[in-house]
Amino acid sequence: MTPSYEFHAEVWLNPGEAGWHFVTLPADVADDIKERTAASSRAFGAVKVTADIGGHSWQTSLFPDTKRGTYLLPVKKTVRDKAGIGTGDTVEVRLDFQPDRAPQT
Repeated sequence: MTPSYEFHAEVWLNPGEAGWHFVTLPADVADDIKERTAASSRAFGAVKVTADIGGHSWQTSLFPDTKRGTYLLPVKKTVRDKAGIGTGDTVEVRLDFQPDRAPQT
């Protein structure tokens, strides 16, 4: 069985030129993902997932945030536009591991 996660989190804007938007994963979700993917970690510790916010799904990677000990989910502009969300909004997130990268349960 492929693990999936659902949680609420705030969309935030990373300061800088690129203006990337992210969602920070809750500590309990990040800890579980770290444990499940420890043996199959990719470059820079990225974890491939399918993310869904507001009924809009896309394939992406979670990136480790070593300062906070969690993962960051980048939220594409197209997803933000379609879902009608922006910086400071709290969103419901669903994450599913991509089948070819799913850790063993």
